[in-house]
Amino acid sequence: MTDVRTVLWFDGRIEEAAELYVSLVPDSRITDVMRIPAGDNPWPGDASPGEALTVDLTLAGAPFQLLNGGPQFPQSEAVSIAVTVDGQAEVDRLWEGLVADGGEESQCGWCRDRFGVSWQVIPKQLGELMQGERSADVTRAMLTMRKLDVAQLEAAARG
Repeated sequence: MTDVRTVLWFDGRIEEAAELYVSLVPDSRITDVMRIPAGDNPWPGDASPGEALTVDLTLAGAPFQLLNGGPQFPQSEAVSIAVTVDGQAEVDRLWEGLVADGGEESQCGWCRDRFGVSWQVIPKQLGELMQGERSADVTRAMLTMRKLDVAQLEAAARG
């Protein structure tokens, strides 16, 4: 049997991050938590006994693991979680949940949550609009946005 999952390196707060992620992304759940055992602590960073070392979760059915590995490898835009949602209301809900409490907006549907993880929040309508004859206009409109706006993208597609 082969098991494939994405592992994201954190410097603490992995249970808090996992709880946020599963609360925002439908069909998601925490599947396992491995804690640092009592006694001598061979783990890197400032983690202490009883603290979570790993949290396994699924986001919309995709497996992830959050690793409490210490400060050596901070998050960057080199890795992002892309979530395709249906409609502006879902874009708004997910976006607001991710940038709340210290997250940051970026461009073209990208943002960073308060833990430093980069996300792409993409309305499924974008893919449909990018297939049309006015895809260059849709792209130009998208490049001016932070959070993607379905109505503006559709207007660009209409010319």
